[in-house]
Amino acid sequence: MELTEVMTRLEALGTEQNRKVYRKHGAKEPLFGVSFGNLDKLKKEMKTNDALAEQLWNTGNTDARTLAVMIADPKTRTLEQLERWLSDIDYYCLTDMLVTHLASKSPLLPELLERWTASDREWVGRAGWQLMAHAAMKSKTLGEDYFLRQLERIEARIHSSPNRTRDAMNAALIAIGMRGEALEAAALAAAARIGKVEVDHGDTGCKTPDAAAYIAKAKSRKR
Repeated sequence: MELTEVMTRLEALGTEQNRKVYRKHGAKEPLFGVSFGNLDKLKKEMKTNDALAEQLWNTGNTDARTLAVMIADPKTRTLEQLERWLSDIDYYCLTDMLVTHLASKSPLLPELLERWTASDREWVGRAGWQLMAHAAMKSKTLGEDYFLRQLERIEARIHSSPNRTRDAMNAALIAIGMRGEALEAAALAAAARIGKVEVDHGDTGCKTPDAAAYIAKAKSRKR
């Protein structure tokens, strides 16, 4: 499928209602307002296509960039390519999509965790801690000691970190607490010391979950 055809289809699938919602969450123009369900259908149709992904990204269109991260190849994306795309982003949903579809599946995962969680830049930091949350839930190679160290870093830095980074650090705290019993106890203790995490979600209905309550609720569901 050629770029022109994809852009035409994206435009046709966009709605004003979606544009309104996405703008509230921080999406920038140009923007068609394509639902994530329709983007997922396009992804399944196009499969992995790195060349087209680059073309879509370079349009600057938010919907096109979201589709780009869905069809790019996480196994072949270089560090330079991932960081170039991340440097273009100032919208948390797109940051999280890049983490979910590319960074979390990349062979560069350990390096990305180290580089991005160390950043003071809001969106890079968010990507790093969202990636940490993914690793806490999925990684079979990172051990308990590693995640205990991350709890220490979260506790030391969360209140002084940028807004959307803070939100992702809270998500990582929760994910680490859900990884196992020993980490659960450590995460709950860290959450008690941290206290309430304030995040400005703008003109949306989003709320910042209380880490301790969320971990306890997740545990009860497993029983």
